[in-house]
Amino acid sequence: MHFSIALFTLLTTTTSASYVIQDDYSSSSFASMFDFFTDADPTNGYVNYVDYNTAETNGLYKIQDGAVYMGVDSTNTASGRGRDSIRIASKNTYEHGLVILDLAHMPAGACGTWPAFWMLGTDWPNNGEIDIIEGVNGQAANNMAMHTSDGCTITNTGAFSGSLETDNCYVDASGQSSNAGCSIRSADDSSFGSGFNSAGGGVFATEWTSEAISIWFFSRDAIPSDITSGNPDPSGWGLPQGQFTGGCDIDDKVKNQQLVFDVTFCGDWAGGVWSTDSTCSSKGATCQAYVQDNPSAFEDTYWLINSLKVYSENGASGTAPATSSAAATTAAKTSAVPTSAVATASATGGLSTITGATTATTFITFTSAESSNAAATSAAAATTNVVVTETTTSAIATTAAVTPAVVTTAAAATTVQTTAAAAAATTADSSSWSSSSGHSGWSGHSGSSGWGGHSGSGWRRFFS
Repeated sequence: MHFSIALFTLLTTTTSASYVIQDDYSSSSFASMFDFFTDADPTNGYVNYVDYNTAETNGLYKIQDGAVYMGVDSTNTASGRGRDSIRIASKNTYEHGLVILDLAHMPAGACGTWPAFWMLGTDWPNNGEIDIIEGVNGQAANNMAMHTSDGCTITNTGAFSGSLETDNCYVDASGQSSNAGCSIRSADDSSFGSGFNSAGGGVFATEWTSEAISIWFFSRDAIPSDITSGNPDPSGWGLPQGQFTGGCDIDDKVKNQQLVFDVTFCGDWAGGVWSTDSTCSSKGATCQAYVQDNPSAFEDTYWLINSLKVYSENGASGTAPATSSAAATTAAKTSAVPTSAVATASATGGLSTITGATTATTFITFTSAESSNAAATSAAAATTNVVVTETTTSAIATTAAVTPAVVTTAAAATTVQTTAAAAAATTADSSSWSSSSGHSGWSGHSGSSGWGGHSGSGWRRFFS
């Protein structure tokens, strides 16, 4: 027996919107949405990454006037692995969409520092890396980069305002420094470090599609109103500062990305250029010696995050009705599926999730013939936050279960097989899911191998 996943297009406004909110990393839930990395630094930095409890106890992590503060130890002489700092990676992973970060302050340009906000795929470099904010020492302007496996280059199309420094994204590309990747330097000195902070901070917006990865920076007094209102529309933002497109299959080279914040010290980049940096090298014989013995130099080395939001493209224009199920083989496009919904899928079979203001409701749609199986529908309906509806070949019945804030959309329903857990109720003999959704939409991270989940055993960053 088979059943259909009815995917509903529900809009939060009556106006046209390119993106809808998927994940809001609000200050109240920020720490719980990230994993704190505590292993040795893969970039060979002089740094000791600490866990959440240590960071909070020592004042390296806190909520400050509603914003998230993440800093480094600026009190003690460093020892052991190095100066205490924080590196975190989101529990959710993503494919495509829009990431908007509003920063009040970033780690300023102290000698020896190497801060970054970036995205990282598992199995580096095969699933890629996107560096949104990055720089070392007293660098004045932001450096954006992408790192991939072989076979990805970018082109200076004139569609971005930054300066193309290297065009081969392959980490071992000949004729480039090791792991330089494809790199674009901003021409705006308010986009990084001390210049960014003195201007009151600003917003970084990263749009990821199959065609390109584009990065915008807006100073505090130039943030588009559609970003402020929560209805971002990149089509009106003008040229991005960086855009990665050209001889590269983005969908093949960049996948399953986590959001990462970190501050390391010295290491492969900041330490590697120490001797050629006349300002920093005059402060200490080596990068490590300077970082170790000068804690007060890093009082301004902290992130202060006003907001971090991830949007997914809904693909809709105006208010759309429920989608017809006629084309049952059309690839589905789903927004985030929470862990609770993944658990529901294991118990009941297929799912379409709409995350509302307070609850996630799972819609299971049986065909008319299938709905006659009382055992199947009763078992499904007994599950928390599940609504069982019925479909015919011409239409899908809808139900207003919640006021949606994040929605699941598709051009048509997708037929899947029931799970082993559902087999007892539906007499199906199949024990696996199948789907033709490919790489469309965002992928949620459930911590296991569930629906749209990310089951990787860890993550690490090399250097850029």
